[in-house]
Amino acid sequence: MKYWQILAGLVLAVVLFVFPLSAQAASSSSITRSAGEKLQGQDFSGQSLIGVEYTNVKLENTNFSNSDLRGVVFNGTLLEGVNLHGVDFSQGIAYLAKFKNADFSDAILTDAMMLRSVFDHVDVTGADFTNAILDGVETNKLCLKATGVNSKTGVDTRESLGCR
Repeated sequence: MKYWQILAGLVLAVVLFVFPLSAQAASSSSITRSAGEKLQGQDFSGQSLIGVEYTNVKLENTNFSNSDLRGVVFNGTLLEGVNLHGVDFSQGIAYLAKFKNADFSDAILTDAMMLRSVFDHVDVTGADFTNAILDGVETNKLCLKATGVNSKTGVDTRESLGCR
């Protein structure tokens, strides 16, 4: 009897190895916006967009104000003239993203990973960057104009960026 159990287990292991089951995560990040979609100038203000991925898209003049962007991914995305006032971008990822003339005022960016992203002429008044990871050059650039305190977290913008 024990011999058959071992043999059955071995056959099952071989079958699963040869024909593996596909793994699919169940999360809101299954919503992906990618190149080709018309997203420029859209109004997503006040919406819950938790875990949405924006890959290689132009989001020029898009309004995300007061939206829940926790865990959102901006990968290779152009965000020129974007309104991110009051957003919660906690644990978000912005990789190779270009923020130009963007409004980050009163935004929460705690624990965000924002490496290799560029921040040109952005408003960070009252933004909370606690534990966010940015390139040193970009952090220094943001520190030149960082002021204010976040209305929700009570954190000073300059302190959250580690400005000297």
